[in-house]
Amino acid sequence: MTRVTRDFGDTMQKDAVPAVSADVAFASSRFPNYKIGANNQIVDAKDSPKVLSMKEVVARETALLLEQQKRLSVRDLANKFEKGLAAAAKLSEEARLREAASLEKHVLLKKLRDALESLKGRVAGRNKDDVEEAIAMVEALAVQLTHREGELIQEKAEVKKLANFLKQASEDAKKLVDGERAYARAEIESARAAVQRVEEAIQEHERGSRASGKQDLEELMKEVQEARRIKMLHQPSKVMDMEHEIRALRIQLAEKSKRSLQLQKELARSMRAEQSIFQLFELDGTEALGSCLRINPCSDNAPELSKCSIQWYRLSSDGGKKELISGATKPVYAPEPFDVGRVLQAEIISDGQQFSLSSACPIDPAAGLGSYVEALVRKHDVEFNVIVTQTNGVDHPSESIHVLHVGKMRIKLRKGKSTNAKEYYSTSMQLCGVRGGGNAAAQALFWQAKKGLSFVLAFESARERNAAIMLARRFAFDCNIMLAGPDDRARLGS
Repeated sequence: MTRVTRDFGDTMQKDAVPAVSADVAFASSRFPNYKIGANNQIVDAKDSPKVLSMKEVVARETALLLEQQKRLSVRDLANKFEKGLAAAAKLSEEARLREAASLEKHVLLKKLRDALESLKGRVAGRNKDDVEEAIAMVEALAVQLTHREGELIQEKAEVKKLANFLKQASEDAKKLVDGERAYARAEIESARAAVQRVEEAIQEHERGSRASGKQDLEELMKEVQEARRIKMLHQPSKVMDMEHEIRALRIQLAEKSKRSLQLQKELARSMRAEQSIFQLFELDGTEALGSCLRINPCSDNAPELSKCSIQWYRLSSDGGKKELISGATKPVYAPEPFDVGRVLQAEIISDGQQFSLSSACPIDPAAGLGSYVEALVRKHDVEFNVIVTQTNGVDHPSESIHVLHVGKMRIKLRKGKSTNAKEYYSTSMQLCGVRGGGNAAAQALFWQAKKGLSFVLAFESARERNAAIMLARRFAFDCNIMLAGPDDRARLGS
């Protein structure tokens, strides 16, 4: 099918009516006879002569080749006869060896009996009785050996008969295979000649079609383009208007979806605000990764936060499972990747009274963070510029730039050529967001390299901080290590 289009830009007007179709189907390889009918419609005058197809010839030749392949399975029968003949020859050799061993046994028994007979004349009394008993035993063994020889002779005759039968069958199978092979070769040569003839006919047909249809195709394309140009000068394209309308509807749908999500969040906030009119505190901040949530007093009667006990929790989206966030005891908390999709809750205790605040909706992921981390995973080692703010809980006076290396097997912190810490992923290592610390908490993380050595690192942006946490946990998981914050690993494992 050939589609011919021409864009006239803004020359068309908006009052759209149906335009001429841009789809043209060629029923044959010849230029068709047509005429212009009523309403400027193109009408075929007469159908083109039918072109002979080559599909039936190719299908028939393929079926013949498959039948020839089935005939060649006689070769398997010949292989079976060959294996049987080899087995019969092996049995015959074993029978010959057993016969030789039997003859040697007869000679040994005869020598033993002669020795016993000579010994019998020399002894007397009890020893003579023992010699006679031994002679009787040797004669019994000779009888058994003679019986066994008869069975071996019978088996030898059967094996010889089977070998002759298999040998004759193998020769017959070889003759049959040779005949079938010669017949198959002749048929294969015949099939190859037929396929070659079919290919030559198809190539000749294609050459003729190109030569005869190229000029007709060019003329038809010119006619169609001229017809569409004339029509489009008078009537705008309905297809183009529909495309613009669909594009506008998609934009409106995306905007309405965003607006719907915003309204849902605002509705949840307003419902929580109505329920907490008489509460003393409120939760302020954006419920998204990369932001900070802050507890603010909303009443003059609210006690000072510095005199209150605060504990943050993360809840599942359905509000069922409640997990304590170890170390999150400040009025400010910056969500980390573990909190995405969960509701955050803060409990405030003052003078025996307990107040509870929750985020209006689950924490949303940061836009583009997932694709950014997937791009970093392909690297063997990822570098982040950081500032060390604390070492083992003690404030770090210098604000010099350090480099944090997050690798597939280990994490390293260095300044220039000097290495501050370099540890492989292990169960003693901890990594999580800083739980507290003001507005800068969204850009800082806590890293315990090993027991007795920990750092608080500040990143250039919240995106890099969250990417470093996700990347380190991803690499640690590949090493069968669950990298988390203090007391979080046990809850995650459970």
